Parts: sequence; structure tokens; C-alpha cells
Amino acid sequence: MDNRTRVVSNFLWRFFERIGAQMITVIVNIILARKLGPGPAGKIAIVLAVTNLLKVFAESGMGTALIQKKDPDDLDFSSVFYFNLGFSTLLYLGLFAFAPRIAAHYGDAGLVPVIRVLGLTLVVSGLYNVQQAYVAKTLQFKRFFFATLGGTVFSGVLSVAMVYLGCGIWSLVALQLSNFAVNTLILWFTVNWRPKRVFSWQRLGKLLSYGWKLLVSSFLDTAYNQLYPLIIGGRYTAEALGQYDKGRSWPDQITTSINQSLDSVLLPVLSEKQDQKAQVREMTRRAIKTSSYIMMPVMAGLAACAKPLIRLLLGEQWLPSVPYMQIFCVIYAFYPLHTANLNAIKAVGRSDIFLKLELIKTALGLAVLFVTVRYGIMAMALGMLFWDICSQLVNAWPNRKLLGYPYLTQLKDMAPSILLSLVMAAAVLAVLRLGLSDGLTLLIQIPLGAAIYILGSVLLKLESFEYLLSTAKAMILRRKA
Repeated sequence: MDNRTRVVSNFLWRFFERIGAQMITVIVNIILARKLGPGPAGKIAIVLAVTNLLKVFAESGMGTALIQKKDPDDLDFSSVFYFNLGFSTLLYLGLFAFAPRIAAHYGDAGLVPVIRVLGLTLVVSGLYNVQQAYVAKTLQFKRFFFATLGGTVFSGVLSVAMVYLGCGIWSLVALQLSNFAVNTLILWFTVNWRPKRVFSWQRLGKLLSYGWKLLVSSFLDTAYNQLYPLIIGGRYTAEALGQYDKGRSWPDQITTSINQSLDSVLLPVLSEKQDQKAQVREMTRRAIKTSSYIMMPVMAGLAACAKPLIRLLLGEQWLPSVPYMQIFCVIYAFYPLHTANLNAIKAVGRSDIFLKLELIKTALGLAVLFVTVRYGIMAMALGMLFWDICSQLVNAWPNRKLLGYPYLTQLKDMAPSILLSLVMAAAVLAVLRLGLSDGLTLLIQIPLGAAIYILGSVLLKLESFEYLLSTAKAMILRRKA
């Protein structure tokens, strides 16, 4: 299998895994949102903000260190496994003890059992992280497909059953915890790796010398992003946080499908070529052009269809989430640029630069948050958009010298997809002026948007479209052969 086919094949396995999981998740979330309303969603957003922050420490950057290392063996993987499992268990015990204080801060004693149960994802993370790194390092992304779908289907059925039985917020807890647990369990039994009875502080120390910078970087990034739900939950109502979180979650789920597919495949492949800068540059460029070709129209289309989509699927009570969704569609449309640039920096072993970038972005983000928080949630969301634009420049800056691939060249590579997506979005928005029902509006908007984008790609002979088409044909011919 040639390198292009291997990369695209693994990307597609990861992409279909994420898309399948997100489709099921969206359906389940629609049912739960209609039954529960914004209040419980806001409370879960607070708890997830806390657990996601601690999960950064549970993962500790060591999984990425294993992927980046050229020749990790069982001693490396086993040492990291035992370290992660022990550390994540200690984190959970700390969260269990501090749960009453967290709940008291938000004036809701009912959050205590929710925090303690949902916090078990920290322990599960200790089991999952090294298995995930092993699958990524060995490019066995087909394993993720079955594990993720199994966890998503099980958790979806369980949470829907619980909400109809009147379990309230616990149906949302079950959705999060069971998904992660079943996913980990399936991966554990399908991946041909088990921790050996070996451990080396020396090996762990070498991996930590690379991984600690990624740990701090990840913590800064996660802390900044989780500050928003924590502050909104503290200053405003749980319902207001629920609206904000719903507006963020849909574009986030779609972006995660594409971004994680790119992220998980790109790092191990780039790491193999870390000594060949020209190849790293070309692969980074290909990743930006191809992923933006996919991401841009999806985000533009979702923003244009947001109002009839939300009203039809979730009901009038969720309409305040529409402007947040549109803002986050713009933010997430450019995520492939962040992912490709940062993976290139990690792949060439420059975790020191990675950490410096996160320090700069976090300082800027906190300044923006400090200015906007006094003007309301909408101002905070717009501030995040401004911060994201600045972060694009920051993340791309090192690759001007490392790879000879500056930010303006990256934008030039993305320009055809951006412009065609804007034309498509304008046509889709025009359909709203017809004053049709939400269902009929969407039935016109979605096919119209897809037709304009595909036809425009053919007429303009977009290079990314032709690349994807030729790669798909090559994969089909190979399967036939």
C-alpha cells in the first residue's frame, strides 16, 4: 500500500468512525434536549468542565509522547500505562473529596453525586489512553471504528431509556460515562496489546521530558476553554449555560469528527518523516487543503441552516442557542489549520515551541475574556472568535521557519474552499426568504448547498476535489484487484 493510500485509508476509517458516532450522538442529544430542556444540560456542562480539566492530567501528554517516539516498545507502553492508571486514580480520589466544595460554589448540593459518578471517567481514561496511543502508532484505526460505535450505541440506548423512565439529569450522566467505559472495554479486547509486568522510571523520564510540555500546553488550552462554562454557570443561570453549550456542541461534534480523524492519523505519519522536513511540509499542506475543503462547506451550511434546524429538531425553547451556533461555526471552520500546524510542530519534536505557543494564546485569551465577561455571554462568544483568529497566526508562525510554510500561503491554499463555501451559504440563506415551513426549508437548503458546492468544485476544477476523487478511485481499484 503506497503512503497516500495508507494515510487516506486510515483517515477514512477514523472519519467514518467519528461520523457514525456523532450521528447517533446527535439523535440521542435531540431526544434528551427535548425531554430535559436547557437546565440539566447546563449543570452537566459545569461538571464536564471540571472533569475535562482533570482529564488532561490523567492523560499527561504521555500518549502523544509514545506516538512521537520513533521506536517505542513494550517497556515504554507498559511504564506509561501503570503511571497513567495510578495517577488518574489519585485524581479521581481528589475530585471525590472536593465534590461538596465544587457543588457549594455553584449553590447546588445535587451536583455532589453527579460529580462523583461522572468523575469515574478519569479512571477509565487511565485504561484508555495507552491503548489509544498503541492503535494510533500502529495505524490500526479500524479498531476505533468498532469500539466507538459500540460505546455510542450502548450509551445512546441506555440514556434514552433512562430519560423516558424519569431519571432526569442521570440520563445525561449515563450517556457520558457508559460511552467512554464501553468504548474502552471494546478497545481493550480487540487490540492485541496488554501491559507487561515491567516498568522503567528511566524510560518514563525520557517520555516525560517530551510529554510534560504537551501536558502543560493541553492544560492551558483546556483550562481556557473550560473557563467559559464555569464562568457562565457561576454568573448566569444553568439555562443560559445550556443555550450557550448547545450552540457550541453541534459544530464542535461535527468538527471533532473531521479534526480527530486528521489529528490522530497525521501525527504518527508525520512522526515517521520527522527528519525529512520537505515531506512534512507537503503532508501538512495537503492536510490543510483537503480538510478545509471538507470542513468549510459543512460549517458554512450549518450556520446558514441553524435557525430552522434548531426550531424543527429541538423546539422554540432552544432558539436562543442559534447565534452561538453560528459564531462557533465560524470558529470551528478554521480548526484544520490549527490541527495541521500543531501536529507538524509536535512531529518534529519541538514540544518546547508547542508550549510557548500555548502560553501566548492563553495570555491573550485571558485578556479577551477579562474584557468581554462584563458585557454578557454574546460578547464572550464574539471574544472567543477574535481570539481564534489571533490563534491561527500564532500556531502558524513557527512553521514559517520550521517548514517554510507561512500563514499567508496557508490561507491561499484554503481560499478556494472558503470562497466557494461563502457562495453556497449565501444561496442557502436566501431560501429563508421564501417563508416556508422549517421542514420544507431544510429539504431545499441541504440539497441546494451540496449541489452548489460540488458543481462549483467541478467547474472550477478545485485541486482538493480532484485529489479526493482520484484517491477514492485508487482505493476502489485496489479493493477490486
